[in-house]
Amino acid sequence: MLVIRPICAQDFAALKQIAIESGHGFTSLPDNDELLLSKISRAQKSFTETVTSPGQQSYLFVLEDTQSKDIIGVTGIEAAVGLSTPFYHYHVASHVHYSPRLGVKKVVETLNLCNDYTGASEVCTLFVREKYRRGFAGQLLSRVRYLFMANHPERFSDLVIAEMRGISDENGHSPFWAWLETNFFGIDFPTADYLVGIGDKSFIAELMPKHPVYVALLSPEAQSVIGKVHEKTAPALRLLQKEGFFHRGYVDLFDAGPTVEVALRNIRTVQQSRVATVVIGDESQLSHAKADEQNYMLCSTDVSQFRATITPEVTYHSEKNSLMLSANTAAELGLSDGNDVRFIKL
Repeated sequence: MLVIRPICAQDFAALKQIAIESGHGFTSLPDNDELLLSKISRAQKSFTETVTSPGQQSYLFVLEDTQSKDIIGVTGIEAAVGLSTPFYHYHVASHVHYSPRLGVKKVVETLNLCNDYTGASEVCTLFVREKYRRGFAGQLLSRVRYLFMANHPERFSDLVIAEMRGISDENGHSPFWAWLETNFFGIDFPTADYLVGIGDKSFIAELMPKHPVYVALLSPEAQSVIGKVHEKTAPALRLLQKEGFFHRGYVDLFDAGPTVEVALRNIRTVQQSRVATVVIGDESQLSHAKADEQNYMLCSTDVSQFRATITPEVTYHSEKNSLMLSANTAAELGLSDGNDVRFIKL
């Protein structure tokens, strides 16, 4: 069974391997031992804190194969971004220049440095190891965050965002950054990406152009990737769009990948999921559920002992608002008869 759970100290080696495999452009998970250990420690603290409003909590989950004990992937939520360090974006704006006397109309796009998303919650750090990219692994890692947020809305902002990885090659070359590097920064994309990943953002305020940048002045290569996602990130973007996320013109400072947003209450999984009472059934009671092959995503409602999975071994009784689970599924999720469980049909 594949089970999502909060990360723990014993997951460090697996997290480090994922950081290596994720490569350039995956800013939220740099290959830095000290930072990775800090992320684990911060997540452990966040899962055990009593929280009444979003702050600097960071929730990091891993997807584990309970049989092999392999860590298949990772996913996370930042409760509120930009509270301790600036959270920068470029906003792509259009300006109309019009001369009625000459009959000339020009629409000019500019990139405007801003921190408009300060305080928003961010779903982030989603990565599935390549050899496990099959079945429901990616969907579970993506949607489980919304189940957790639906359980505990007081821990999160009303606005949820996701930063998408922009275009760069296998060597970490970003066409967008190449223009900025030549004209303003003088450091390559992997270096800039790594500095941001370890929380060193001072160079942005020191070197980033303070005035709006005219898109027409960028190189054709840089212009062509604004708002575009990396090919490996495209599946994640499609999942987000199905949940209701949309792009409102904000892009990353370094690779110009799009940032998408949605109101927490409008997330599809939040709206469609429901809470029911657990009933543990035997194999004979659940055999027809397997035959129907209707998969359910379900999770416990606890914070520190949160668990989630996808399984067909479920029967929902609407008249009693109860969810019948197998004893094995209940045990893996830490559930007993009478407990609450949040679920959604897939």
